[in-house]
Amino acid sequence: MSDDTERSVELARTGPSRYRATNVRGTTLEIGDGSTADFTPVELLLVALAGCTAITVDPLVSRRAEATAFEVHTRADKVRDEQGSHLVDIRMTFDVAFPEGEGGEAARALLPDAIRKAEERLCTVSRTLALGATAETQINDV
Repeated sequence: MSDDTERSVELARTGPSRYRATNVRGTTLEIGDGSTADFTPVELLLVALAGCTAITVDPLVSRRAEATAFEVHTRADKVRDEQGSHLVDIRMTFDVAFPEGEGGEAARALLPDAIRKAEERLCTVSRTLALGATAETQINDV
């Protein structure tokens, strides 16, 4: 793949069960195992799904009218079964309000289709989850 398609983050251990993720722009995020206030990897997966969908949907509907409220609540059940640990019953709930009037009505009417397009085609995170992408692991002795 070329540099314009590559996405990457770096992860460094900062303590027992604590890590710092750094993106290519230098922004950091603390990650933990749930014993501290830091986000867990599972929570970050839910954030990625909600964030990707919201970032995809918002501009589509905002062309009609700017939302007066836009929240996405994402939840899932973490289970361990014969397939190992994974999430099931993932659900995103959109709480969105638009102003009264023609633009608000148009945005409100477009919202379900915009969410469907994000889930089925436009949101990289939801598409990656749906397609079941594989991940390769490499070990380097440093």
